[in-house]
Amino acid sequence: MKLPPTAHTDRPWRIHEITPDFRLEDVWALPATGGPEDFPKLLEQMTSSENHLPGVAGVLFAIRWQLGRLLGWDKEDSGLDGRVRSLRERLPDDLRDRPPGPAPRSLPFQPLYLTEDEWAAETANRTMHGVMHVSWVPDGSDGHRAHMAVLVKPNGLLGKAYMAAILPFRHILVYPALMRTIERAWKARQAEPA
Repeated sequence: MKLPPTAHTDRPWRIHEITPDFRLEDVWALPATGGPEDFPKLLEQMTSSENHLPGVAGVLFAIRWQLGRLLGWDKEDSGLDGRVRSLRERLPDDLRDRPPGPAPRSLPFQPLYLTEDEWAAETANRTMHGVMHVSWVPDGSDGHRAHMAVLVKPNGLLGKAYMAAILPFRHILVYPALMRTIERAWKARQAEPA
């Protein structure tokens, strides 16, 4: 479920001090709930190589990667520590000294940092520098709920045009498929014997 920006901006997340020049694109409530000890399980699930988008959303990602190859959007020199510096350089010492958390195995993201209730990973290419921020938010009744925020710094006119062009696809096809995939996997994990 899409959430208002304040669901992210009103919380004291560490990502705010690291990305003041990024814009908040989206905030979503992920279909995963549990106790404080379940956040690592969620991250393991989300970064697993089995976390592929089905159907049309998966096809859109495949087309995007093909276009990126053809147009040179994803060349090594256009990514992290090429066109842009990694946000790890901005991390305060207490975050830099911690393990950064899991690296997604099926997406081109590099982990930035991990705390007890938030994890951030970054990606960059010729069109933008982006951050995926996953958080474990108390729900007010001794439980927690997962949120995901997407922060972006477009690269010039190309980046702004690209982000505008993919907006309807993200909201109509990609995010709903992602939510269904996360929900199915989360329910299956919760049903496993301890």
